[in-house]
Amino acid sequence: MNKLEIACFNLESAVIAQQNGADRVELCDGIEVGGTTPNFEVTTKVRQLIDIDLNVMIRPSGGDFVYSNEEFKKMKSDILHFKSLKVNGFVFGILDENNKIDIERNTELVNLAKPFPCTFHRAFDEVVDYKQALEDVVSCRFSTILTSGTYSNVIDGIDVLKKLVSQAQNRITIMPGGGLRSTNINHIQEVTQATFYHSSAITDGSQIANPEEIFKLKSNLK
Repeated sequence: MNKLEIACFNLESAVIAQQNGADRVELCDGIEVGGTTPNFEVTTKVRQLIDIDLNVMIRPSGGDFVYSNEEFKKMKSDILHFKSLKVNGFVFGILDENNKIDIERNTELVNLAKPFPCTFHRAFDEVVDYKQALEDVVSCRFSTILTSGTYSNVIDGIDVLKKLVSQAQNRITIMPGGGLRSTNINHIQEVTQATFYHSSAITDGSQIANPEEIFKLKSNLK
């Protein structure tokens, strides 16, 4: 069966995700900017309360995905800090000023995170040339790309998502996310043939994942 990751912005959502069949939690803070590095103490509590895989976002600030030397230094120290919690992976992505993959910096972080796998997050949706960007991300040794197909949501980006899955040829996991819901996940699966899916499962404008939505998302996976 295909797998489901839930983006969680608090402890309550992480517990709800596990209780309703999610395979992995992506823990973040800063919902208003699409996710930032979570609080260390909250992450510690989440790790204590859930047994499913826990990936942690490493993003020092909202806005674009071009980071200063100080921000990059913070990303490195955060990875080392969170590794002590025995998380299962990290989520980040760095672009250069031309919206291309910053191969040098991303590779440094991937190597620092070892042996934990890394997901390149939706910074990927800002790139100009997604075909080249995929090859660059693969060269950095990421295990997964979280993407809506370079559009604002997975429905609009569905054709690009299909092309990315085909281009990836099992070298890297393409994980559709961004506007993914139980009402469209069957269509996304049929068209893209992806194997891992990502949603916040927030349906009411709050910051809490909807347990019924998570259950439906998971139930609709084939």
